[in-house]
Amino acid sequence: MAPSLINQNIEAMVHEAFSSQGMMKTLDAEIFSISAGKCSIGAPIGPAITQQNGFAHAAASFAIGDVACGCAALSTLDVGYGVLTSEMKIHLLAPAQGKRLIANAEVIRAGRRLVVTRADVMAEAEDGAQTHVATLLGTIVPMAPKP
Repeated sequence: MAPSLINQNIEAMVHEAFSSQGMMKTLDAEIFSISAGKCSIGAPIGPAITQQNGFAHAAASFAIGDVACGCAALSTLDVGYGVLTSEMKIHLLAPAQGKRLIANAEVIRAGRRLVVTRADVMAEAEDGAQTHVATLLGTIVPMAPKP
């Protein structure tokens, strides 16, 4: 199934929101793809984000999963809107090791007051093989444009 196209202004709004986040700069994260109700974000796994056993820290998986969910939600809104995470939970499924983390998020249901989202975080090995390391489920609140 081909991804749903989004308005260029909406895509620009998502990229602007993403690029203004210091955490994403710290993680050297980038948007891999954006379409209506979907977003994929990747970040390299390096020494700065590993925990004591050498795996990517769960906080890195949470951060890119949360932001991917927010960007997916934002892609369903009109230009000028913003988003805030109201609730987000994570299920850690496997140690995250490899060359990078990839969060693939999608909107489950977009309402006027709440947007329910899901992200699956994968750890990608040097050979391209992926391991499912986390799943996030969250609620995003649309913020109306300021007058």
